[in-house]
Amino acid sequence: MVAMNASNLDSSQHEPRKVETNPEMDDFRCSINELSTKVDNLEQRVKDVEKFYLNTITELPNSSKSTSTGKDKDMDKHIPSVKRLQQEASRREAAAAKRMHELMRQFGTIFRQITQHKWAWPFMQPVDVEGLGLDDYYEIIERPMDFSTIKNQMEVKDGTGYKHVREIYADVRLVFKNAMKYNDEKSDVHAMAKALLEKFEEKWLQFLPKVSEEEKRREEEEKEAKLRMQLAQEASHAKMARGLHNELCEVDMRLEELRGIVVKRCRKMSNVDKRKLGVALSKLSPEDLTKALEIVAQDDPSFSASSLNIDLDMDTQSESTLWRLKFFVKDALEVQCKSPSKGEKNDATDKNAAANPNNIAPLKRKGEICDALAKCTKRRNKKPAS
Repeated sequence: MVAMNASNLDSSQHEPRKVETNPEMDDFRCSINELSTKVDNLEQRVKDVEKFYLNTITELPNSSKSTSTGKDKDMDKHIPSVKRLQQEASRREAAAAKRMHELMRQFGTIFRQITQHKWAWPFMQPVDVEGLGLDDYYEIIERPMDFSTIKNQMEVKDGTGYKHVREIYADVRLVFKNAMKYNDEKSDVHAMAKALLEKFEEKWLQFLPKVSEEEKRREEEEKEAKLRMQLAQEASHAKMARGLHNELCEVDMRLEELRGIVVKRCRKMSNVDKRKLGVALSKLSPEDLTKALEIVAQDDPSFSASSLNIDLDMDTQSESTLWRLKFFVKDALEVQCKSPSKGEKNDATDKNAAANPNNIAPLKRKGEICDALAKCTKRRNKKPAS
């Protein structure tokens, strides 16, 4: 038995193995992660823009719809920002509230004339339901009202009072309507309420044009403000869309650079692999074959993927095209394997061809393309492997 000296053991058995790092691969992974994050962010911003324009098309009437054209870029410069329009809206609302406050102050003259009438005394204070023994009052009158309550509401200055002169008008009418509803027509209170209501309505009709003018002005201002806000939002989103377009172009350029780096790092495809790729291409469905030929056309502008007679020479394709074809074909064939069997497909194809003669042309084209690929493969099989 040979004695083993512990000191002669490989020290690597006791020390943790150091993981070798590749700076280039680390940089590559970092670039991929940055692009993934940027793409996620861009995707969310694109969804926001799409959502805005979808809502715009749904909500606005046909006369208000607008589309972004080349002229819009120049118009954007003259459209106020959303923030500025919001500030203008606040000032406009404050001015409108001030004008309405002036109308309510003028209406106060009419209110005083009515309340100072010799017949107004029954309506000055809330009805003393318990003192007068009016047990059914709240069953008949849903919303009691009186002049003192209206006056107090008109004098409130903390923002909880009347906002519109029509609110005061409605409450004054309610005072008289309640009295006429609860009291018999032959009673003095009913007659007094009816007479005062007629006087009040006459004065209101004289005052009404001022109210209508203010309401029309406010409606036009709000309509114009809404349109300007819509234009500002469209300009903002159009600017965002243009920015997204530029950023997406930058991402595409960066992806092309990374793809070039990957291609340089990949090994060159052997003749055997090229022949296998040619055979695999012949097994693709017509749709997948068209997509595969489009991949070739992307790197070779002179290549026509739509012609009937195609001779695809694998030896003339770039390494980038070959590897892209290889990965595409691999995925496409895996999907085909999960689809219905070839016999079932042929039966369905024959039935479709019989029902629709127009389907024969694509099948014929696929057959010619597959024949061309097979010929290329046969010619390469005759060449000695390099």
